[in-house]
Amino acid sequence: MQPMPCPSIIATAVLALSLAAAGSAGAADAPAAVADLRIRAAEQRPGAANASLLAAAHAGKRLVAVGERGTVLLSDDGGASLRQAGQVPVAAQLTAVDFADDRRGWAVGHWGAILRTDDGGNTWTLQRSDLQQDQPLLAVKALDAQRAVAVGLWSLVLVTQDGGQTWRTVTLPVQPGARKADLNLYSLFAGPAGALYATAEQGKLLRSTDGGLAWQTLDTGYRGSLWAGLALRDGSLLVGGLRGTLLRSTNAGDSWQPVATGQTSSITGLAQGPDGSITASALDGLVLTSRDGQAFQARRSADRLSHTGVLVNPQGQMVLTTRAGVRSALP
Repeated sequence: MQPMPCPSIIATAVLALSLAAAGSAGAADAPAAVADLRIRAAEQRPGAANASLLAAAHAGKRLVAVGERGTVLLSDDGGASLRQAGQVPVAAQLTAVDFADDRRGWAVGHWGAILRTDDGGNTWTLQRSDLQQDQPLLAVKALDAQRAVAVGLWSLVLVTQDGGQTWRTVTLPVQPGARKADLNLYSLFAGPAGALYATAEQGKLLRSTDGGLAWQTLDTGYRGSLWAGLALRDGSLLVGGLRGTLLRSTNAGDSWQPVATGQTSSITGLAQGPDGSITASALDGLVLTSRDGQAFQARRSADRLSHTGVLVNPQGQMVLTTRAGVRSALP
């Protein structure tokens, strides 16, 4: 039996939808979930703009956000207004999205689902799923229109080099003292010199220099889960995770130094604005901001609505995904 994933990425804390749903539910629950993925497409819902969202990305100037029940929301005005995508073939929870250009991209989610769009997120096709177990994919990175990498629970790493027609499973190195590779992998981000990084539990990162085909394990010295990462314009790396943890590296991830935040709300996303400022989204309505990635100031919304991610819109403004749609970063 696979080990139960630890409380991870934001679904448990924010959506009250455990990433371990398949593992903790009885066998009697599995057929219904499988049937949902096989048969039922995401529904058009009047209140979709206020859906629980887990991630967002840019398709050119368009913002595309994904979340609960196969929800995909589109905005062509920087997040001020949202509309639901016209065709999404699964009603499973979607956890991540990324684009190669203004038209072509991928979204991933529960039941190992991988979706592809060629029209900027308006319509999607299902490229992959695994109905034998709910092993969620939690992150995807589009390297270009043909190459992409997706990662998830229990060291699941998938790569495509043909636009998603086929997805190859990559076997990761086994951690010292472990019998098999089973780290939960939470996010992907691009680094300097073409490197690709995956954040993981137990304070680990994985680094690939060949587009995700081979990976090296990096130890940050921290022992908790890392949910988000970002390469800054000065070449340094920043990662964040449980209990307000932020870590910074100036040597491509070979060594790490803690960054004081004075906060205990878990970090869920990182973004850098056109002026070089850095924003970290967090649970419990917390937003952290910094000019240099070394000293952060904290602000918290009055409603304490948990933020699941952050990105910069085409107008240069920070936009947050939340458990109730999209909102602008706090002024």
